[in-house]
Amino acid sequence: MGKDPPVSEKVLIALGTFCESGRRPLDELEASGRPFVLNQYKRRLVPEEIVELGRDCAGIVAGVEPYTREVLEALPELRVVSRCGVGVDNVDLDAARERGVAVRNTPDVVVQPVAEMTLAVVLDLMRRLTVQTAAMKAGRWEKHTGNLLAGKTVGVVGLGRIGRRVAELFAAVGAEVVGADPMCDADWAGRVGVGVCDLGKLLAAADVVSVHVAAPKDVPFRLGAAEFAAMRPGAYFVNMARGAYVDEDALYDALASGRVAGAGLDVFSAEPYTGRLLELENVVCTPHVATLTHESRLRMEVEAVLNCLDALGAG
Repeated sequence: MGKDPPVSEKVLIALGTFCESGRRPLDELEASGRPFVLNQYKRRLVPEEIVELGRDCAGIVAGVEPYTREVLEALPELRVVSRCGVGVDNVDLDAARERGVAVRNTPDVVVQPVAEMTLAVVLDLMRRLTVQTAAMKAGRWEKHTGNLLAGKTVGVVGLGRIGRRVAELFAAVGAEVVGADPMCDADWAGRVGVGVCDLGKLLAAADVVSVHVAAPKDVPFRLGAAEFAAMRPGAYFVNMARGAYVDEDALYDALASGRVAGAGLDVFSAEPYTGRLLELENVVCTPHVATLTHESRLRMEVEAVLNCLDALGAG
């Protein structure tokens, strides 16, 4: 009777920026005694490179590079994809399930950085900080009258981990918060003082609409011309969730017409984004960095490594 083939112990660190915020993730990996290979390209891997580096690996600490069915089928030893981050849209979950590949993520780490960034972007829009900074750098001493956030109605679309924290921060600075989520935690909403309503009522009532939806792939969610037309005139719009949730052409029209006073966007339908929204003065755009702080990045990498090691140890 032949021996079983050896089980791979190797881990691929696919992240191109691994340990830039501290070496503790590497310490955890080295302490495990497992062999590992690092992303020598120092950038996002393409499918061929994932297969090249990970062909004999049991675990991958992953970023947002694509783990398609074809990629997973080319990794015969793979037992776990451990995402450094919350989204797993880049992983073919059906293919992973069929092949017995566990998929882990780090959902709690992103909550505070995204919530703080949301608050920062709304304050930027309401006080026109980016606009006034650009004017001064161009040699113009221009004063723009802003608005207070306190006393305004903030509508939070999606009351999961991030949406709840966003609501708490806005409530703490004196805003009235309403939320739309069919799965809302009623006890939490009562404690924080968040009024729960449907999306239509939220759009009509809110001075600020902030999107934090985590919609399953089989439940389409998209805000288009009808939704922007339903918003209170002069309201602000923020999307920190997914670029696919917003019809960017419809948002451009709403912003250009003044129906929507301003928008803050960290995610786009195609990234890097080079579209028309960049032409507008009343848009604050950032390159998908809501989770990117030194503190959160370090913690995400540590958790992703530990998740990977835990899954392999249990395998």
